[in-house]
Amino acid sequence: MSFTLEICAASVASCIAAEKGGASRIELCDNLLEGGTTPSYATIALAREKVKIDLYPIIRPRGGDFLYSDLEFEVMKKDIELCKQLGCNGVVIGILTPDGRVDKQRCKILTSLAWPMGVTFHRAFDMTDNPFEALEDIIAIGCERILTSGARNTAVEGAALLKDLVTRANDRIAIMAGSGVRANNIAQLITATGVKEYHTSAKAYEESKMVYRNPNVSMGGIPGVPEYGISATQQKEVELIREIGEKTLLS
Repeated sequence: MSFTLEICAASVASCIAAEKGGASRIELCDNLLEGGTTPSYATIALAREKVKIDLYPIIRPRGGDFLYSDLEFEVMKKDIELCKQLGCNGVVIGILTPDGRVDKQRCKILTSLAWPMGVTFHRAFDMTDNPFEALEDIIAIGCERILTSGARNTAVEGAALLKDLVTRANDRIAIMAGSGVRANNIAQLITATGVKEYHTSAKAYEESKMVYRNPNVSMGGIPGVPEYGISATQQKEVELIREIGEKTLLS
């Protein structure tokens, strides 16, 4: 009946906030607006120094699709080796074939290289053509969990598939729900799906301390993202999600 809360953190400061808020595990990323890419060596190293809970950097060399070149695959292997050297508990991977299936050969190479670290298969799962076939492939590869929104934009929208995946997995692999998980829907998700592991950034945009702001230049220009805002995990949001999640499982 345990409730596991993984925080997707994009900075060392967010890692610290996640741990203080009671997170079970951290997925460490860069570039959250692209769905997450591999963080820098220094970010991983310092995060490992600053937090004691499980740390899983994402191994994703770029945004976009999950079909990687030979050169990108070499980068992924090197990043896994570095994560192992830095004392990470696991890594987060996902590679697909051109026809939308799990690239079992390459993913098996990565899971073998990662051992004895744990391996999560990320939301590349949601881009496969057959989620139940992908489930079996990922189990065979040796991953310990799948991060998924139920093949929809949010976990709430994908709740029906999430429930089916929990049933089909039958405790052979953990199903972790992510995308749009918040304090205001965590109870609904637990009740509807039976999922016990959840993934969220629990972030908000904090106001920049810059005094001078050039009104003629925009460095981002992404709708909904403040030009002078800094994305950071919020400790209080982590605490609230954990509190509601634990109470719901016990009720």
